[in-house]
Amino acid sequence: MKNLLKRVLLAGCLLISFQSAYALEKTNRLGVGMTNQLKNDFPALSFKMQKSRSFAFGGMVGVSTSDTDGGYGAGIKLYRNIFDEPQLNFYFAGLGALIANKINGKTYSGFQFDLSLGSEFHFTGLNSLGFSFEFGVSANKKKDFVFETVGSNFVVAGIHFYL
Repeated sequence: MKNLLKRVLLAGCLLISFQSAYALEKTNRLGVGMTNQLKNDFPALSFKMQKSRSFAFGGMVGVSTSDTDGGYGAGIKLYRNIFDEPQLNFYFAGLGALIANKINGKTYSGFQFDLSLGSEFHFTGLNSLGFSFEFGVSANKKKDFVFETVGSNFVVAGIHFYL
């Protein structure tokens, strides 16, 4: 118990001693990276452009030329920031995409619409890298129409390098 109290006090002192951080200014900065949010499971190249402190837009494109399970996906995404913290922001997002891929040798095409809440965070010292996670709902159709909940960790939701 005494040892635990010492550790908690030491951790508290370390946290207090860190320099204050300020919210990152990303207005008019382009983020380039990757995402796995498309329902055809293709890793996609993505971009995100912060147009103002409250609005950003992005896009994604994923392609596979495999004869057995290839296809494509392309979409646009709109972001509305709702809350800023020093190293992260919280946002609403909407995604609209066209998707297609082969399932058992037959090509299916369709759409994907997602509405989500998410956050993008940065580590101190790595301000040019943004890691995102999101949760929400998705309506998509390839072979069948599906309405489902989604939850994407930062590897799936996206990693962007801001120029």
